[in-house]
Amino acid sequence: MTDSTDPRGPRYSRDELAAELGASPELVERLWNAFGFARRTTDEKIFSQRDVEALRFFAASSRVIPEDEQVATARAVGQTMARLTDWQADMLLELSHNDAITWSVEDMTKALGTIQQLVWRRHLEMALARDLATRDSVDAETQRLAGVRTTEVVGFADIVGFTSLSRRIDMAGLESLLEAFEDRVHEIISRHGGQVIKTLGDAVLFTNVDAGAAALTALEIQEEVAEVEPVPQLRVGMAYGDILNRHGDVFGEPVNIASRLCGSARPGTILVNAELSDLLEADERFRVRSIPTLSVRGYRRLKASAVARPKSVREH
Repeated sequence: MTDSTDPRGPRYSRDELAAELGASPELVERLWNAFGFARRTTDEKIFSQRDVEALRFFAASSRVIPEDEQVATARAVGQTMARLTDWQADMLLELSHNDAITWSVEDMTKALGTIQQLVWRRHLEMALARDLATRDSVDAETQRLAGVRTTEVVGFADIVGFTSLSRRIDMAGLESLLEAFEDRVHEIISRHGGQVIKTLGDAVLFTNVDAGAAALTALEIQEEVAEVEPVPQLRVGMAYGDILNRHGDVFGEPVNIASRLCGSARPGTILVNAELSDLLEADERFRVRSIPTLSVRGYRRLKASAVARPKSVREH
């Protein structure tokens, strides 16, 4: 028998949840689906008091936030959490088979939830501080409808020949490779004040408001990650320009160009667009060399340059 006093135990059906929240069943179901949970046409009591309290804050925002924006936010949160928890579940189950670890899965889950709250809060504080100056210059209606426009460097770093490589190694080797790649690349991006936007299997998408810091990031990715076993050679493409920041992702022409440049770069090299090249040419920390015009998907004549360390630095 379920303890009715347990805030985690099921107490409400879908319609009872909507009534408790004072929201329409249609909105509650739309939000629940946006969070990534399956539609359940049942009268069973499947929601707990804890679910109600968590959703109450979100549902109350309907008085000031349009429904479509609520759903978009729910979808962004749901997709992010689904990916995160898939990884966490695998990790916790793997750790549970380690005889040296005496904690139960429930113990580890509680600890993980606590640290996750801490890390989320700190990242949110940093993101708010980083975006404050930009948001002050954009009116609220534009922010609501279209996100925030900024001028930044967008970079892609990916593993050369990953598709064919993944066919030749076992799952354990593949996991080791991706873990080593992501760990070192994320550390380098953070070191120079950049932001990891997302990891795309064999690639990482990042941004940085500082052109020089972005270039140093790319150089150190090439220099440091190449030394990490079992990661093979990498290539990096970067573009400077106006982008749209929306729901934790970035959009705009620089994103497309950075992707094309990354795909066109030779193993161990860094390609940048003309705008970023202009910013780096006068910087003695970098050697910028023009390359022949590229013809890539969407851009028939894309001007680009290769960035490297000055010869004196490399020789030293």
